[in-house]
Amino acid sequence: MRTVTYSMNVSLDGYIVGPDGGFDWTAPDEEVFRFWIDDVRQVGVHLMGRRLYETMLYWETADQEPSLDDAAREWTALWKPLPKVVFSTTLSEVRGNARLASGGPAEEIERLRAEPGEGEIAIGGATLAAEAAALGLIDEYRAMVYPVLVGGGIPFFPRGERRVDLELAGTRTFSSNVVYLHYRVAR
Repeated sequence: MRTVTYSMNVSLDGYIVGPDGGFDWTAPDEEVFRFWIDDVRQVGVHLMGRRLYETMLYWETADQEPSLDDAAREWTALWKPLPKVVFSTTLSEVRGNARLASGGPAEEIERLRAEPGEGEIAIGGATLAAEAAALGLIDEYRAMVYPVLVGGGIPFFPRGERRVDLELAGTRTFSSNVVYLHYRVAR
């Protein structure tokens, strides 16, 4: 069965964006960016909310920029063809290799798990991840923890979430003092 993973950059105090909506502190250095390039190779489909979808739209045309470096070109070549499912109540259409979700997270994940295919079902975006977590649909949590305190904003983990026991699957510390934490849900 395909694994459902939730991966995002997060501040040490637990936020994916700060109180002003900014996330400039998550700009990865080359080492972290290479890690994400390797990580996305394991993804078969990416589920995301509207805000993350709109942020990631940049990568649909980034390869047209002559100043793009090799790593960004490699990421773009992986990201563009990756199937994406966007959960939104306000969008009427999406671009690239994306489609609007026809149901909620439970229905979409059940359908994707039943379809033939390889690779993880990745979830991005805290709101969508909170809904999936509340339904017990997330198998792995992967946090790229940045050494910054932003003091508020959108939390990585939903508040009021039920208890979920986790097993450490791996860690990595980067030269930029960013720390990757990988946990599996204990079943």
